[in-house]
Amino acid sequence: MHTSKVKLEEWVSISRIHKAQRSTSKSTSETIQGKSKTPKVRHRRTSPRVVYRTKSGFMIRGSAERVLKSSLMAKYKGKVQLIFTSPPFPLNRKKKYGNFTGEKYSEWLADFAKIFSEFLTEDGSIVIEMGNAWVKGEPTMSTLALKALLAFQEKGNLKLCQQFIAYNKARLPSPAQWVNVKRIRVKDAYTSIWWMSPVATPKADNRRVLKEYSESMHELLSSKKYNSGRRPSEHLIGAKSFLKDNKGAIPPNVIIVSNTIASDRYVNYCRNRKITPHPARMPKKIPEFFIKFLTDPGDIVVDPFAGSNVTGWVADILGRKWISIEKDESYANVSKIRFAKSVTTKKLGRKYAKRGKRGPKK
Repeated sequence: MHTSKVKLEEWVSISRIHKAQRSTSKSTSETIQGKSKTPKVRHRRTSPRVVYRTKSGFMIRGSAERVLKSSLMAKYKGKVQLIFTSPPFPLNRKKKYGNFTGEKYSEWLADFAKIFSEFLTEDGSIVIEMGNAWVKGEPTMSTLALKALLAFQEKGNLKLCQQFIAYNKARLPSPAQWVNVKRIRVKDAYTSIWWMSPVATPKADNRRVLKEYSESMHELLSSKKYNSGRRPSEHLIGAKSFLKDNKGAIPPNVIIVSNTIASDRYVNYCRNRKITPHPARMPKKIPEFFIKFLTDPGDIVVDPFAGSNVTGWVADILGRKWISIEKDESYANVSKIRFAKSVTTKKLGRKYAKRGKRGPKK
């Protein structure tokens, strides 16, 4: 499927958005008929709005809390097949893309459980990637991420269908103090992915995510010979158990990724225009696996914490409908480059570079 092209007028609207953002209230006093008057500064709360669309989906700018309760999303209740997301991790320090710390994180995440469930179909799924957290000032791991997950599951009365691991073989050593400096820990190279659903048997088909057979399996299928019988593990292997060609092997619950791509369209666009890209971009392989595994073409996929919108982009490629939500307007706007066949304006990059924009908050 070809990636949908973003409309020209939507790109042009970006320059208008940021022109309005640069307009600020005057701080000096104004004199009206000889009387000094200090104008009031009004802080207007921006309403959720659609930033751009493709033929298959759209990006909404706004906080997940507000957007999911807004009129923009009301008609999608009970129609979403998959909510796939990676919320801000419960880190010890505030990051530029926005995250809660401490016990507040558990409360914040748990509040989404019932809201998410309202949007799911009867056999829909929720998939959440959650990174690890460490206790501040000491080489011990925090259980906050696990507590937050359990609070989320319990509040939404959800069933844990399966746990997955995303192993990043190219991840830099961290936490640096304990791994690189003190040398008393090894690098933290994985994140946990939790698949949940209101029901025990949500839509799923592992035949859509089969792995290529190994060379030895291809040889076995060709020769029709292998050692059958009982194994030391007590498993009984039948004489014909492995003679059927299933077009691939069933994958494990470990997804091996490497987030080292430095030359994709999104990264190049940001680099050429001196825009700091989203610092926690999702490797394409992760949403691709779950979208194939848990949805059919035409199903709706939602990402409430979209960041640079990898989820929407992958869903678009795979022929699914998608809705992405991102709190930070600059992240939301720049993410549309993923869907454009060509960049139709350079104004966005120049404006961010001129303002010295560096890692806006999520």
